[in-house]
Amino acid sequence: MAKMQDFKQRMDFLGLSILMNAAGNALTISTDLGSAVWTGSSVNLSNWIHIPLGTTLFIYGIVITITNQIILGHFDRRRFFSNLLYAFPFSYLVSFITLFWNWVGVPHYSLITKIFLDTVGILVISMAVSIYQRSNILMHPNDDLSYILRFKFLRGSAILGQWVSYVPPILITVVSVMATRQLKAIGYGTVLALVAQGAMMSWSDKHIFPQLKHHVDV
Repeated sequence: MAKMQDFKQRMDFLGLSILMNAAGNALTISTDLGSAVWTGSSVNLSNWIHIPLGTTLFIYGIVITITNQIILGHFDRRRFFSNLLYAFPFSYLVSFITLFWNWVGVPHYSLITKIFLDTVGILVISMAVSIYQRSNILMHPNDDLSYILRFKFLRGSAILGQWVSYVPPILITVVSVMATRQLKAIGYGTVLALVAQGAMMSWSDKHIFPQLKHHVDV
């Protein structure tokens, strides 16, 4: 009975975190002052290959899902399908909520307001990732990558896990910008995410729903 209650609680937190993650990512895109590292990389890749952002995000998800299996060193069926199950609806949810933020006028707000909203977006993303990493039922492949690195190689450090996992999107962003001569969705928010998202996640682990504990499985 206790296990069922624990699982139900984790599912509730998962649902909340998916909405938070999508809303936060979409808000950073709408401000155009810099998105989270993976999101900003996806925007630039989408601009380069001329594929809609939602589809680009999903392709990213497939590639990183396979990468996660390689790093684990064995085929984890639950993790493989849960990564894909998260990535598909999430990719298009971000695109939809971005349209909503654009519709309410976020791109036309004052610079100070957009800086504030971009900061809020990065913080909300960090809290969301903390919540669903602790729930550990479904995870976006990108965040599962940092989770695997964090607990398999980096002694549980959220900060180091995030930094190491940022290497692929940074490289893809550089190549995309070299190909298009355009830089999109990279700026203040991206720097904030690079410097502080891991620390924000570590803080969230302790202060946002602290009753939710990690269920480590690597």
